[in-house]
Amino acid sequence: MAKGYWIGHVDVDDMDTYKQYIAANAAPFAEFGGRFLVRGGQHQVREGSSRQRTVVIEFDSYDTALACYESTGYQTAKALRDPVSISDLVVIEGYDG
Repeated sequence: MAKGYWIGHVDVDDMDTYKQYIAANAAPFAEFGGRFLVRGGQHQVREGSSRQRTVVIEFDSYDTALACYESTGYQTAKALRDPVSISDLVVIEGYDG
């Protein structure tokens, strides 16, 4: 079964408040088995454009990745993030070749 991934690109306007989101999302990510593969870090944009932060989170399946996003726990955390950031988020099924 192919894994599922969240790929997020985020611009943060208030890092202190954003840290509250980071603390709040730990429980739903643990509940759904989310594992950070990329969480900010140094990067270079070689084509197109990007935001300040890139995040990649791996889940055991695409369905689990979707369920985490739709969960009450994550939506509660997201409500902390929304006022202080602009985000692009894709939930995508991994390649199981």
